Amino acid sequence: MLIGYARVSKSDDQNTTAQVTALREAGCETIYQEAASGGRWDRPELQKLLDYLRSGDVVVVWKLDRLSRSLRDLLFIMEKLDAAGAGFRSLTESIDTTSPGGRMLMQMLGSFAEFEREMIRERTRAGLERARKEGRVGGRRPKLTAEQQREAVDAVRSGRRTASQMARVFDVHPATISRVVRSGVVADDS
Repeated sequence: MLIGYARVSKSDDQNTTAQVTALREAGCETIYQEAASGGRWDRPELQKLLDYLRSGDVVVVWKLDRLSRSLRDLLFIMEKLDAAGAGFRSLTESIDTTSPGGRMLMQMLGSFAEFEREMIRERTRAGLERARKEGRVGGRRPKLTAEQQREAVDAVRSGRRTASQMARVFDVHPATISRVVRSGVVADDS
Protein backbone atom coordinates (compact mmCIF):
# COMPACT_ATOMS: atom_id res chain seq x y z
CA MET A 1 0.00 0.00 0.00
CA LEU A 2 1.23 3.53 -0.77
CA ILE A 3 1.10 5.76 2.32
CA GLY A 4 1.63 9.50 1.94
CA TYR A 5 3.16 11.95 4.36
CA ALA A 6 2.65 15.70 3.91
CA ARG A 7 4.21 18.28 6.19
CA VAL A 8 4.42 22.05 6.32
CA SER A 9 6.20 24.21 8.86
CA LYS A 10 4.11 25.81 11.56
CA SER A 11 2.91 28.95 9.86
CA ASP A 12 -0.51 30.45 9.22
CA ASP A 13 0.00 30.89 5.49
CA GLN A 14 1.09 27.33 4.63
CA ASN A 15 -1.02 24.27 3.92
CA THR A 16 -0.52 20.77 2.57
CA THR A 17 -2.94 21.04 -0.37
CA ALA A 18 -0.33 20.86 -3.16
CA GLN A 19 1.48 17.98 -1.46
CA VAL A 20 -1.72 16.03 -0.84
CA THR A 21 -2.77 16.48 -4.48
CA ALA A 22 0.60 15.14 -5.70
CA LEU A 23 0.45 12.23 -3.25
CA ARG A 24 -3.09 11.28 -4.34
CA GLU A 25 -2.03 11.45 -8.01
CA ALA A 26 0.87 9.12 -7.13
CA GLY A 27 -1.67 6.58 -5.81
CA CYS A 28 -1.49 7.07 -2.03
CA GLU A 29 -4.50 5.57 -0.30
CA THR A 30 -3.74 6.98 3.14
CA ILE A 31 -2.10 10.34 3.76
CA TYR A 32 -0.80 11.63 7.09
CA GLN A 33 -0.65 15.44 7.31
CA GLU A 34 0.77 17.81 9.87
CA ALA A 35 2.13 21.28 10.52
CA ALA A 36 5.41 20.86 12.37
CA SER A 37 9.08 21.67 12.00
CA GLY A 38 11.04 19.13 9.96
CA GLY A 39 13.90 19.47 12.43
CA ARG A 40 11.82 18.11 15.30
CA TRP A 41 11.38 14.44 16.06
CA ASP A 42 8.16 14.75 18.10
CA ARG A 43 5.74 14.86 15.16
CA PRO A 44 2.60 12.90 16.12
CA GLU A 45 1.42 12.14 12.57
CA LEU A 46 4.85 10.85 11.55
CA GLN A 47 4.86 8.62 14.63
CA LYS A 48 1.39 7.30 13.72
CA LEU A 49 2.59 6.59 10.18
CA LEU A 50 5.65 4.69 11.43
CA ASP A 51 3.47 2.67 13.83
CA TYR A 52 0.97 1.89 11.03
CA LEU A 53 3.58 0.51 8.58
CA ARG A 54 3.41 -3.10 7.45
CA SER A 55 5.75 -5.13 5.29
CA GLY A 56 5.38 -4.16 1.65
CA ASP A 57 4.06 -0.65 2.34
CA VAL A 58 5.76 2.30 0.64
CA VAL A 59 5.97 5.72 2.32
CA VAL A 60 5.65 8.48 -0.26
CA VAL A 61 6.58 12.15 0.21
CA TRP A 62 6.36 15.02 -2.24
CA LYS A 63 9.90 16.13 -1.40
CA LEU A 64 12.63 14.63 0.81
CA ASP A 65 12.75 17.61 3.17
CA ARG A 66 9.07 17.08 3.99
CA LEU A 67 10.11 13.92 5.84
CA SER A 68 13.08 15.46 7.66
CA ARG A 69 15.51 18.36 7.45
CA SER A 70 18.18 16.43 9.37
CA LEU A 71 20.17 13.74 7.57
CA ARG A 72 20.61 11.88 10.86
CA ASP A 73 16.86 11.83 11.48
CA LEU A 74 16.19 10.92 7.85
CA LEU A 75 18.49 7.92 8.13
CA PHE A 76 16.86 6.93 11.42
CA ILE A 77 13.45 7.03 9.73
CA MET A 78 14.84 4.98 6.83
CA GLU A 79 16.08 2.37 9.31
CA LYS A 80 12.59 2.19 10.83
CA LEU A 81 11.07 1.75 7.37
CA ASP A 82 13.58 -0.96 6.54
CA ALA A 83 12.91 -2.75 9.84
CA ALA A 84 9.18 -2.73 9.05
CA GLY A 85 9.87 -4.14 5.57
CA ALA A 86 8.57 -0.93 3.99
CA GLY A 87 9.94 1.13 1.13
CA PHE A 88 10.30 4.85 0.53
CA ARG A 89 9.63 7.11 -2.43
CA SER A 90 10.21 10.84 -2.93
CA LEU A 91 8.30 12.24 -5.89
CA THR A 92 10.43 15.35 -6.51
CA GLU A 93 13.89 13.78 -6.14
CA SER A 94 12.86 10.52 -7.86
CA ILE A 95 14.19 8.42 -4.99
CA ASP A 96 12.61 5.00 -4.72
CA THR A 97 14.11 2.49 -2.27
CA THR A 98 11.99 -0.28 -3.77
CA SER A 99 14.42 -0.24 -6.73
CA PRO A 100 18.11 -1.23 -6.65
CA GLY A 101 19.21 2.29 -7.69
CA GLY A 102 17.15 3.92 -4.97
CA ARG A 103 18.54 1.58 -2.31
CA MET A 104 22.07 2.36 -3.53
CA LEU A 105 21.43 6.11 -3.26
CA MET A 106 20.14 5.77 0.30
CA GLN A 107 23.14 3.61 1.22
CA MET A 108 25.47 6.27 -0.18
CA LEU A 109 23.72 8.94 1.89
CA GLY A 110 24.07 6.67 4.92
CA SER A 111 27.79 6.24 4.24
CA PHE A 112 28.30 10.01 4.10
CA ALA A 113 26.38 10.45 7.34
CA GLU A 114 28.43 7.73 9.05
CA PHE A 115 31.64 9.38 7.82
CA GLU A 116 30.51 12.72 9.25
CA ARG A 117 29.63 11.09 12.62
CA GLU A 118 33.11 9.53 12.79
CA MET A 119 34.75 12.88 11.98
CA ILE A 120 32.76 14.53 14.78
CA ARG A 121 33.80 11.78 17.23
CA GLU A 122 37.43 12.17 16.20
CA ARG A 123 37.35 15.95 16.67
CA THR A 124 35.60 15.52 20.03
CA ARG A 125 38.20 13.00 21.26
CA ALA A 126 41.05 15.28 20.15
CA GLY A 127 39.45 18.25 21.92
CA LEU A 128 38.95 16.30 25.15
CA GLU A 129 42.53 15.02 25.06
CA ARG A 130 43.84 18.56 24.51
CA ALA A 131 41.72 19.82 27.42
CA ARG A 132 43.04 17.07 29.72
CA LYS A 133 46.65 17.95 28.79
CA GLU A 134 45.86 21.56 29.72
CA GLY A 135 44.58 20.37 33.10
CA ARG A 136 40.88 20.86 32.43
CA VAL A 137 38.54 18.09 33.50
CA GLY A 138 35.14 17.60 31.90
CA GLY A 139 31.92 16.67 33.56
CA ARG A 140 29.59 18.23 36.05
CA ARG A 141 30.96 20.42 38.81
CA PRO A 142 30.77 18.80 42.25
CA LYS A 143 27.62 19.62 44.22
CA LEU A 144 29.69 20.11 47.36
CA THR A 145 32.84 22.16 47.90
CA ALA A 146 35.96 20.40 49.18
CA GLU A 147 35.26 21.82 52.67
CA GLN A 148 31.65 20.55 52.63
CA GLN A 149 32.84 17.13 51.48
CA ARG A 150 35.39 16.95 54.33
CA GLU A 151 32.72 18.03 56.82
CA ALA A 152 30.25 15.38 55.53
CA VAL A 153 32.84 12.60 55.56
CA ASP A 154 33.96 13.53 59.09
CA ALA A 155 30.38 13.78 60.46
CA VAL A 156 29.22 10.46 58.95
CA ARG A 157 32.36 8.46 59.75
CA SER A 158 32.45 9.74 63.34
CA GLY A 159 28.78 8.79 63.78
CA ARG A 160 27.66 12.31 64.73
CA ARG A 161 25.26 12.42 61.75
CA THR A 162 23.84 10.08 59.13
CA ALA A 163 24.26 10.53 55.39
CA SER A 164 20.59 11.55 55.17
CA GLN A 165 21.05 14.24 57.82
CA MET A 166 24.12 15.65 56.05
CA ALA A 167 22.23 15.58 52.77
CA ARG A 168 19.55 17.82 54.32
CA VAL A 169 22.22 20.14 55.73
CA PHE A 170 23.78 20.65 52.28
CA ASP A 171 20.54 20.32 50.31
CA VAL A 172 21.73 17.40 48.17
CA HIS A 173 20.52 13.87 47.58
CA PRO A 174 21.63 11.33 50.23
CA ALA A 175 23.36 9.33 47.47
CA THR A 176 25.69 12.29 46.93
CA ILE A 177 26.82 12.15 50.58
CA SER A 178 27.10 8.35 50.51
CA ARG A 179 29.25 8.52 47.37
CA VAL A 180 31.58 11.10 48.95
CA VAL A 181 31.88 9.09 52.17
CA ARG A 182 32.43 5.83 50.30
CA SER A 183 35.13 7.22 48.03
CA GLY A 184 36.85 9.19 50.78
CA VAL A 185 38.34 11.37 48.03
CA VAL A 186 37.66 15.04 48.44
CA ALA A 187 37.36 17.06 45.22
CA ASP A 188 39.54 20.10 44.69
CA ASP A 189 37.70 23.43 44.81
CA SER A 190 39.41 24.80 41.69
